[in-house]
Amino acid sequence: MPPDIRLLILPLPDFALLPFGAFLDKLRFSADDEDYSRQRYCSWTLAGLTREPVVSSSGAVMQVEAIAEQLALADYDYLVLFGSRNAAATAGLAPRYKSLLKRAAKAGVKLVAIDNAAFLLAACGLLDGYKVVVHWRHEAEFRASFPQLQLLHEQLYCIDGARITCAGGTAAIDLAVALLAAACGRARALKGLADMLVDESRDSRHALRSLDAEAAHGRQVQRALALMRHHLGERLTIEQLAAELAISRRQLDRQFQASHGMSAKAWWLEMRLQQARWRLLNSSHSLAQIADEVGLGDASYLGRCVRRRFGCTALALRRDGHCGVPNNPVQ
Repeated sequence: MPPDIRLLILPLPDFALLPFGAFLDKLRFSADDEDYSRQRYCSWTLAGLTREPVVSSSGAVMQVEAIAEQLALADYDYLVLFGSRNAAATAGLAPRYKSLLKRAAKAGVKLVAIDNAAFLLAACGLLDGYKVVVHWRHEAEFRASFPQLQLLHEQLYCIDGARITCAGGTAAIDLAVALLAAACGRARALKGLADMLVDESRDSRHALRSLDAEAAHGRQVQRALALMRHHLGERLTIEQLAAELAISRRQLDRQFQASHGMSAKAWWLEMRLQQARWRLLNSSHSLAQIADEVGLGDASYLGRCVRRRFGCTALALRRDGHCGVPNNPVQ
C-alpha cells in the first residue's frame, strides 16, 4: 500500500537545523503506528544537487540520500526546500536550482519553501501570483527585493494551491501538521505532538505572544510595536503612528517612556538600527538598499545613525561584525 503523502526534501546550503529537524520529526511520528519510525503512511527522501553532504548554519552536516536530478519528480507530492539564514545568498542560488524547481512544478509537485527558501522560489519566478509568508525579520527585505509579490504580514505559513511558504522555526511543525492532515487525516497528523512536548498545533494566522511581550507592555504599546514592525520601511512620523492608534503623540510617548524608558520615536529608530545592523551582518546589499528597507532614507543618513549608535562606520560593522556594540534594548 503506497504512502498517503510523499515528500522530496532539499536542505539548501547553510540551512537552519530547527525547522528542518522539527518538520522531519513531525513526519516521523505520523509515518507509522506507535513509535517505530517506519515510512508507512508518509515517506520522504533527503536529496541534494549532488551527493556532497549539506552543511547547516550551525556547522552540523547532513548526508543526502539521492541526487534530486536523478529522481522521478512525479513520484512526489511535495518538494520541500529549507532556506539558509542569509536571504540574499539563498536568492543567489537561483541559477543552480531553477531548472530542477521548474521541472518539479511542471510535473505537478507542490513547492514548499521553509524559512528563507521563499527568496529562492521568488528569484526563480515561481511565486508570481501566489501569496507568500516569510519570517517577520525578513519581511522588509522581501518586499524590497520582490515588490510585485503579495506578502502576508506576520503569519506562520501559507498554503496557496501549488505554492506553500513557511516562516521557519517551530512553525515548521504547524505546517507539517497541516500537510499531514490533508493527506492522512487530523488524528494521524497530530500524532506525536505530546512526544515533541508541543501543546497543540497552531493556525497559520496565530499571533506570536513573544513579539508583543504581553506581560511587559500595555495594549496601546503592543499595537504600536506591531505597527512599527509593519511600517518599518516607510517614512511615517510618530504623529501618524499615534493617529492610527487614535491617541495623541504625547500619550504614546508617555506610555513608551513608562514601559521602555525612552520616547516612541527613539524606540522606533532603535528598532530600525537593529534591523539595519542585522542586515549589514547577514547580507551583501548596499547601504542605500538597506537604508530604504528600514525607512532611514539614504546611505548617508544610515551611515551617520550607525556611527552614532554603534561607534563605527557601517562598513566597519559589516567587516568586523562588532565595534563595541552596546546592549540591544529591542528584543
